[in-house]
Amino acid sequence: MDTGSPRTLAARAEATRGRLRRLNVGTQLAVLVPVGALLMMGDATTWWDAAVLVTGVAAAAVAIVRWKEKTLSGVALPCLAVTAAVWVFGVLVADSTTAFYGLTVVGPMIVPQLPHHRIVAALGLVAFVAGVGATRLLVSQEDIRGVLLDYVFVPAGVAVVSIAFMFANQAFYNLMAEVEEAREREAELAVARERIRFASELHDIQGHTLHVVKLKTALAEKLVRTDADRAEEELREIRALVGDTIKQTRELAYAQRRLNLSAELENAKNLFEAAGIRVRVVREAEVDARASELLGQVLRETTTNILRHAQAGQVRITLSGAGIVIVNDGARREPLPELSGLSTLRDRVASDGGELMVSQEDGQFQTAATFPHLRTEEARGSR
Repeated sequence: MDTGSPRTLAARAEATRGRLRRLNVGTQLAVLVPVGALLMMGDATTWWDAAVLVTGVAAAAVAIVRWKEKTLSGVALPCLAVTAAVWVFGVLVADSTTAFYGLTVVGPMIVPQLPHHRIVAALGLVAFVAGVGATRLLVSQEDIRGVLLDYVFVPAGVAVVSIAFMFANQAFYNLMAEVEEAREREAELAVARERIRFASELHDIQGHTLHVVKLKTALAEKLVRTDADRAEEELREIRALVGDTIKQTRELAYAQRRLNLSAELENAKNLFEAAGIRVRVVREAEVDARASELLGQVLRETTTNILRHAQAGQVRITLSGAGIVIVNDGARREPLPELSGLSTLRDRVASDGGELMVSQEDGQFQTAATFPHLRTEEARGSR
């Protein structure tokens, strides 16, 4: 089972969001329903009033559960209508100052879910709560300030707070979704990068080997009649090279492959000499072990490019503590070619804080890979 795949990560993220919603709903139900029921029962003067007022709390509980299941839209209007009617009943009939309770639970749940005009809907909900509360003045001879406080300002204030809370709640879930989406994209990019890396390394191994086998086979064909011993030696080297390539491919498949710069350097010298190309190696300093593997890849890719694309007569390889420079003549006098292998390596070198540059001038082609931070550390250490 691929526990790190984007599909698996998405499933985990959805499961996490589901658990968070269930926890949220469980907390709300454990608080809102008992509190609402107690308020309604304490505010009712008859059993009929109590039955109607508790209906509003029941509608709020239904809305909370359906919100958790992401199916609130199916019961939004009925729950809203019931709780609104309970508020009207509480103001005009039951003389209940807490009948707005269900409406200020259901309404704020619905408003953030709307696709458009959420602010207008929020203002409309607050206005409805306050407006219905104000109608108490039509059926009551109570003190106006008391009526406004109990039936208008308090219910409207609770509605505002509830709406603000639910908007914040919705923003939190949206942010969580964006974070999980970003993680999924990062996982997909990581998989894509790994595939590109694998393909590039497989190209390095197979492409390099096949080109060398082609050269050695051509050489063996020429020698088979004039120097049978040398031809036999070339065939043995071809067999050994193919066996080594099979081994490297297996190591790559199991993520065990590591390039050795010294071995790559020796291999490059042998290949160039076999192709009749003079090689000069300049060692200015020991290459830092941290850069050795990438520089080995650069040398291997460059060697393959020289053998394929250039009519080189000589090659100079310069090694320093922080990089490698490979210069060959026989470059074609045309615009700088696009070398896909080096382009991929450029990204890998850059990801390790290095630079890979290619240039062409006066028939010479130069490939240079350096790691400036290693050079800086080397300079500090020499002081």
